[in-house]
Amino acid sequence: MIDKTNQQAFQRLRLNLRQLEVFLATARGGSTRAAADRIARSQSAASTSLAELETALGVELFDRIGRRLQLNENGRALLPKAQALVDQAAQMQDLFTDAHAAPLRVAASFTIGEYLLPSLVSRWTQLHPQSKIQLRIGNTSEVIDAVAALDVDLGFVEGSQTHSDLLTQPWRDDEMVILAAPRHPLAHQCATAEQLAQATWVLREHGSGTRQTADEWLLKNLEQVRIGFELGSNEAIKRVVAAGDALGCLSRYAVEQSVADGHLVELQTQLPKAYRKLAIVLHREKKLGRAATDFLAHCSATG
Repeated sequence: MIDKTNQQAFQRLRLNLRQLEVFLATARGGSTRAAADRIARSQSAASTSLAELETALGVELFDRIGRRLQLNENGRALLPKAQALVDQAAQMQDLFTDAHAAPLRVAASFTIGEYLLPSLVSRWTQLHPQSKIQLRIGNTSEVIDAVAALDVDLGFVEGSQTHSDLLTQPWRDDEMVILAAPRHPLAHQCATAEQLAQATWVLREHGSGTRQTADEWLLKNLEQVRIGFELGSNEAIKRVVAAGDALGCLSRYAVEQSVADGHLVELQTQLPKAYRKLAIVLHREKKLGRAATDFLAHCSATG
């Protein structure tokens, strides 16, 4: 029997998971039309659910800017809690159905996503064939934004950028190296700071963790850094360096195979070594599910 206190509590509970699902889809899509497409409902039904949620809470959750809905302060406060409730409901549903659990959503910066995580993900899916992973690759800024917006469950980054909504855990050590084509005049000698300052450089774009570390290292030790190209991928940088006279600066993880194959040369220099820490980023208010927790343990245990 439900006592009077509990009955009153149930009567006061005016929120439901469908409303929260519409809210989350609207936050990601920027409109109730986009939300309806994401969750396979009509736009009118999505608009009604969102209006009922705002009425139940007694506040507006979005700023209406033309036809676009943008989260306001109330919406940003609700976002992680709504996501947690929807995630927990999905986990409960999976306990009693034959359906596979929702994929684990992971974002990684280019160096990690292209050279470290593929083997880890492959091994994970071999060990856990029912656990799927969706891997999104972007630069460090994009990964941080995705984790902060709860678009992904966890992120891997190579820069020292931070966000007030995120927690950062150190993961692996990395070393930056300077690259040249095998025929480059500096390829088979120990380059001085003066020679490096006169060279043309190919570097990653701003917002990249690799670019942030390269800037800190090179600008601290060289009188100038003459940038000829800024490119959005490690592979593009390696191709430009291999085909011309420019120097590159990338993670050792990103270049070890190209150096071993003889397509590139790791330049010996008089500069001090440059090390950095690769990291895992998590949302402060998101409770990790079993799959996310186990996957992090897998990544930490696998060398």
